[in-house]
Amino acid sequence: MNTSAYPEEIQKQLLTDQLHEIEAYTIYSRLAEGLKNRDNSSILKKIAEDEREHYELLKTYTGREIKPRKRVVRWFFFVSRIFGLTFGLKLLERSEVEAQEIDYAQLEAHIPEVKSIMQDEEKHEHKMIEMLNEERLDYMGSIVLGLNDALVELTGTLAGLSFAFQNTRLIALSGLITGIAASLSMAASEYLSTKAEGGKNALRSSVYTGIAYIITVLLLAAPFLLLDNYLICLLATLGISVVIIFLFNYYISIAKSYNFAHRFLEMAGISLGVAGLSFGIGVLVKVFFGVDV
Repeated sequence: MNTSAYPEEIQKQLLTDQLHEIEAYTIYSRLAEGLKNRDNSSILKKIAEDEREHYELLKTYTGREIKPRKRVVRWFFFVSRIFGLTFGLKLLERSEVEAQEIDYAQLEAHIPEVKSIMQDEEKHEHKMIEMLNEERLDYMGSIVLGLNDALVELTGTLAGLSFAFQNTRLIALSGLITGIAASLSMAASEYLSTKAEGGKNALRSSVYTGIAYIITVLLLAAPFLLLDNYLICLLATLGISVVIIFLFNYYISIAKSYNFAHRFLEMAGISLGVAGLSFGIGVLVKVFFGVDV
């Protein structure tokens, strides 16, 4: 059957959907081949086979063979390897939905079989992706703990020190000492807390918390090591803080299917609010106690 039998809009949608199905098949298949976890590999192979069936069904209507775009396949393969399997696949799933140019109901009016594709995309495949076992997501709570505490505590500390000291090197040194000490304390607390609650891999949880904390500390303190004006450094640190919050919440909103806007605004509001209060405290300390460095 040829697409010329359908309106131009439907023809275009059929070919677009066919392209996405073969690209998804190629991505899932390639990722499945490189996985050591047999359960995850089996899940991806099943999803890949579903995508292949969708492609073959659409091909009966278009009458055309379509090759996947290599750059798209390479991109999603790279993202999945670097940022995690679940994140990469959910990002792929989201891109497929966003790429639909017309309502599927309109397409279904011309091709009833498209309903089965929709059911697979919306339910079956989504549930199967949720079944993936990925370590970094198992410890997301520990990462959140380290990241959030570092953002709140260090932005507040650097803001308070900025006006009290007005010396970028001294502020950076004080911030790094405070931050690294706090990261070790937080990691130890996470270890003891997880162990007390009977959780498994308490040591690994504490490592994830500590690493997330230290990385955040280094990023936030970097402007005070590279620049000379303490106010510009503070603004740069606040900007870095917002970027970290944005990127992290974007990641977790996709990987865990959370509401991005709510979590981003809440986390940013807390971090910037604490920074503002700490800056005010720094002003008061300098004025009333006569601290001058």
